[in-house]
Amino acid sequence: MQLDQPVKPLVRLSGVWKRFGKLEVLRGIDLDVNEGATVAIIGPSGSGKSTLVRCLNHLEPIQDGAIEIDGFLITPRGVEKSGRLLGQREVAKFRTLLGMVFQQFNLFPHLTVLGNIIEAPTGVLGRDRAAVTEEAMDLLAKVNLADKANVYPARLSGGQQQRAAIVRSLIMHPKIMLFDEPTSALDPELIGEVLKVIGELAIKGRTSIIVTHELAFARDIASKIVFMDAGLIVEEGPPDKLLTSPKLDRTRAFIARIL
Repeated sequence: MQLDQPVKPLVRLSGVWKRFGKLEVLRGIDLDVNEGATVAIIGPSGSGKSTLVRCLNHLEPIQDGAIEIDGFLITPRGVEKSGRLLGQREVAKFRTLLGMVFQQFNLFPHLTVLGNIIEAPTGVLGRDRAAVTEEAMDLLAKVNLADKANVYPARLSGGQQQRAAIVRSLIMHPKIMLFDEPTSALDPELIGEVLKVIGELAIKGRTSIIVTHELAFARDIASKIVFMDAGLIVEEGPPDKLLTSPKLDRTRAFIARIL
């Protein structure tokens, strides 16, 4: 009888350290994310959650350890493939594997919504402009923004800007989606519309890592929740166990305060 081979994670962090000067923001992080999984990262402000996500796409260099992502390796030297250090243009291509949705939307103010969305797939990937525009309009319709295609970001609400930013990431066909507290800059009444788009469109069938303070949302969409504090992963587990019966007092105190 042939035994099943263990599943190799799509993303693996091994002993990852990140420092800003003398401040140790990540202190030996070990984390596996399997293909198709959705991992929610929770924890107090300053625990290293956002820094961890930024290290995954090499927006922040690491000082020790390694990050493996779909055949690429991030080390203190940079991004490597098959033992070879990649140049800036190749690193930019590596980043297309990962869609990133930031807290502050990061839309180009001088481009319309449609212009923001088609800029990277046509300019970076060289895809056909007409085909990309058609796909962009289809995605905008799915997030109820088709009528805003020719509007500039300054004329949109925060929720509309974030939905446009999600579409901008999705049109790159990323293998992995990263979300850095995507609702933290929104007014409370706008949070629901963005969470709906994330849950029903952005993470569907796609490996996803999401930093969030929305614990009910994390419970509904995550296959695993990771609790971080002071640069460490304190506890991790399936949502039904970690949110209802965490093992550690520190995790229990945080969840009780948020809920």
